[in-house]
Amino acid sequence: MACDEPAALSGIFTRQNSSGTSSLDFEPDADYRFVESLEERYKCAYCHLVLRNPHQTGCGHRFCQQCILALRELNAVPTCPVDKETIKMHEVFKDNCCKREVLNLHVFCKNFPDCNSKVILGRYQEHLLQCLFESMQCTNDGCQDQILRKDLKEHLSQHCKFREERCQYCNTYVVLINIKNHEKNDCPDYPVPCLQNCSQIILKKEIEKHHAVCPEAEVDCPYKQYGCHVKVKRGKLAEHENSALREHMLQILDKNSRLEDQISDLYKSLECKEIKIQQLADAIKKCEKEFRQYTQLFGNNSNLMVSTQALASHLDKSARLESQVKQLIQMANQQQSKLDLRPLFDTIENVKQKIALMETYDQRLVVLEDQSSKHDLQINIHKAQLNKNEERFKLLEGTCYNGKLIWKITDYKMKKKEAVEGRVLSIASQPFYTSRCGYRLCARAYLNGDGSGKGTHISLYFVVMRGEFDSLLLWPFKQKVTLMLLDQSGKKNHIVEVFRADPNSSSFKRPDGEMNIASGCPRFVPHAVLENTKNTYIRDDTLFLKVVVDLTDLEEL
Repeated sequence: MACDEPAALSGIFTRQNSSGTSSLDFEPDADYRFVESLEERYKCAYCHLVLRNPHQTGCGHRFCQQCILALRELNAVPTCPVDKETIKMHEVFKDNCCKREVLNLHVFCKNFPDCNSKVILGRYQEHLLQCLFESMQCTNDGCQDQILRKDLKEHLSQHCKFREERCQYCNTYVVLINIKNHEKNDCPDYPVPCLQNCSQIILKKEIEKHHAVCPEAEVDCPYKQYGCHVKVKRGKLAEHENSALREHMLQILDKNSRLEDQISDLYKSLECKEIKIQQLADAIKKCEKEFRQYTQLFGNNSNLMVSTQALASHLDKSARLESQVKQLIQMANQQQSKLDLRPLFDTIENVKQKIALMETYDQRLVVLEDQSSKHDLQINIHKAQLNKNEERFKLLEGTCYNGKLIWKITDYKMKKKEAVEGRVLSIASQPFYTSRCGYRLCARAYLNGDGSGKGTHISLYFVVMRGEFDSLLLWPFKQKVTLMLLDQSGKKNHIVEVFRADPNSSSFKRPDGEMNIASGCPRFVPHAVLENTKNTYIRDDTLFLKVVVDLTDLEEL
């Protein structure tokens, strides 16, 4: 995997002994065991460790890039620690030839002797990502166990306390350490004893339905309305009704007797009111008769005043009597309506008809609810299909078929924060192709870095994905790949890394799964360079990455 030099060095080391760059890299501080003894020419003249990004001085000695910078910072006029010659910075150049030789030195895996692999130094980190004896953390949320990669599958399926298992009662997947708590508190099919101590075991979701028929539940006596206030267990209700039959009958008779007495009193009251009504009616007739007599006696004009006064007196008396008669008639009608049971029977019949009608409506409502549920299910299926089609159309609209990808990453600060917090470690670009029927590819970025660049750099990788036409293409993938961070000032001060696919790497073979292991630059660009306000790689919280595949000598189908 290629490692970028900081942009600040671009003005110091201008000469190189080779224009080619490599996509290989290694961790500088690791304790490597070389298959053959490390030659002196591959050791840094300053730190005496294996050269990393070697640079050669004018006096012919080689140093690590960081070591040559350290010498420059220690002294304004740095000197070579070997021959004490003054190091002229304009004569220092990046020794790519030596770098390739160092990266191709063979080393043992750190997990030796369990792992007996011998890999080149530049592929060491890539090997560790696949080594079966490399220790790694369990992938289940909450589990902190460290397991060898070869044992991870068995751990996840058999030993991890944080794996998901089916609840034996409701078949819901639950984290293993929480399954007992789920069964007791959340599982609707968990068997529980009846709260009424009836010795029956009931599913938790049916406990209320059971209580409605539980023989141990206490209920009121059916003759409560007649005066029996005994509470008895439902299972012994029939026994109570049989043993208290005589008392229940006496209570019913007593209540009926009281009702008959009330009816008798109502009849007597009604008879008294009818007699009073008749008396008032006779008094009205008498008044009318007297009124006619007074009219005849006072027919002359001379007696008009006296007759008028007498008439007014009789009219007032007649009005009062008529009002009393109306009140008595109204009271009599009310009393009679209380004794008349025909309206009650009519009301009961109407209620029965309404109940029958409501039952019919309930049946129709059940049918309609069932049909509505089916329609909702169909609508949800169609919505899901439409969402899939919409996502596919969006993907197709932005897909490139010329081997070039322009990747726009928005909301950089938020996405980097998610990477720092470990919530979203990496993001992937949309797929792009070398042609309509060519290789299917994408890019993957770690905004908080990966491997040797974690916490300090953006890591950018190139990924070969499984495509529809892989069986017609040549494998392994061998094209040259260019990774770029685009300058948004218009001055084209882009940061560029170029590497050619290694045909021996599993990253470029024909994919067996959805995609191969990513290959690229763990130290693509430092955060300090990217986020420097003097640079213009980020504008409006957005940056642009570009990936270009060299299509030279690539035969199109």
